[in-house]
Order: sequence, then structure tokens, then C-alpha cells
Amino acid sequence: MTDTTVDPTAAPKARFVVMYDTPSDVEAFERHYTEVHVPLVKQYPGLRRVTRSHEPVALLGDACYMVVMMDWDDTDSLRAALDSEIGRRTAEDAATNLAPYATFRGMTLELVDA
Repeated sequence: MTDTTVDPTAAPKARFVVMYDTPSDVEAFERHYTEVHVPLVKQYPGLRRVTRSHEPVALLGDACYMVVMMDWDDTDSLRAALDSEIGRRTAEDAATNLAPYATFRGMTLELVDA
């Protein structure tokens, strides 16, 4: 039998990035994001790490309010997580409960060493 265990010290190879513009109601946005959305995100299957940065400094282009980065072992794992039941629930929550406060955009990245 082949050991398919992933090395927890290995660098992730896939990332989902979401950038949020400044919310129209920061308090309501933050409350929902922290109390409801983050717990959903943390249920993504195979999620290795989730980080966020408030008010990142833009060196080129326009700044945004918050950037969230979620890491997986590989692109297939990331896609499976987004297509999962919790992935659909999380996307629906963002569209229904975060979009009224802030415009956001997301992208997936395949991480390769330069």
C-alpha cells in the first residue's frame, strides 16, 4: 500500500484569495464575517490555513479593505473544497450576507516556486 499522507511541513500548492472593498457598514460586515462566515470557511475540507489582512497597503493600483488567503495542498483539493456542500454554503453566505455591504472578488492561484 502506498502512503498518501501529506507532509504537514510541505508548502501549500494552491491558494484562494478574496479581496473585499471597504464595507458600507463596517460594524455589521465585521460582525457577520467573524461570527458566521469564518466558522463556515474553517469547515472547508482540506483547508491548511486561512489568514486575513485588514487595510493592506497598495503599492500599485487601488487599496482594498481586507484580503483573505486560504491554502490547500494542491489545486484539486482546493477545487473539491469549493465544490463541496460547505463550499456552496460559504459562497451562498458571502453572496447573501456580505455582498450587501462590500464588493469582493476572488481568485484561485496555483503556487509554484520561482
